[in-house]
Amino acid sequence: MLALKLVLVPTFLALLTLAARRWGAAVAGRLAGLPVVTGPILFVIALEQGAHFTAGVATSALAAVGAAAAFSLTYSWACLRWSWGRSLLASAASWFVVALGASFLPHDAGVSLVVAVAGLAVALALLPPVTPGTVGGAQFRGRELVLRMVAGATLTVVVSGAAATIGSIWTGLFAVFPVMGTVLAVFSHRAHGAAFVTPLLRGMILGMYATAAFCVVLATLLDRLGVAGAFAIGVVAALGAQALVWKALEVRARRTVARAVPP
Repeated sequence: MLALKLVLVPTFLALLTLAARRWGAAVAGRLAGLPVVTGPILFVIALEQGAHFTAGVATSALAAVGAAAAFSLTYSWACLRWSWGRSLLASAASWFVVALGASFLPHDAGVSLVVAVAGLAVALALLPPVTPGTVGGAQFRGRELVLRMVAGATLTVVVSGAAATIGSIWTGLFAVFPVMGTVLAVFSHRAHGAAFVTPLLRGMILGMYATAAFCVVLATLLDRLGVAGAFAIGVVAALGAQALVWKALEVRARRTVARAVPP
């Protein structure tokens, strides 16, 4: 598991950095919404604790999608006025408040799904507007890329290590702690300013529909299908949700262009 934490997350962060350089912040954010951290954590828990226990963890993880959306929303507004340090503290506090509230809700997949979908929808509606011209590619130095990878590995080890000792509910909540969002938002804020962060975090919120789809499959199917079957369907569901979001954005963009062109 330690090797997975030290290799998978830093590698994905490197790929996201290259994606941001090539396609811009919005695309990198959507890719960051995939359950690349949550998935391995839940998979290892399933191997160690069994399908039934992991189904409960996945239920909490599903609710934590709403907390991750709150983190992104808070950072997107905070970075417009504050430094990355103060923005990060405010965002972490926002995550904790929503996660704490979710921990008192009925431990039910349906309730968690409502929290996740509502959190994503509200966050998207309340994000600050994207400044034109800030969604293109960005340049990164090799040293910054290494620092991102080290920061990602460190944060993943700390978060997952703490989660292992605090019970199934908070383990699930911490499994969706925005590790990718923290590293990408902070480094993007420092290197490119607040204008680059908003499309990044908007893309991340959109991408987290994939994480929600993954978690709801595990929460409902692990007891029925076992670890292999539920995780296989969960991966397909996550990729399908990601594809649907991208398709919806394409359709919306075409309609916007069509309205802008006079008949």
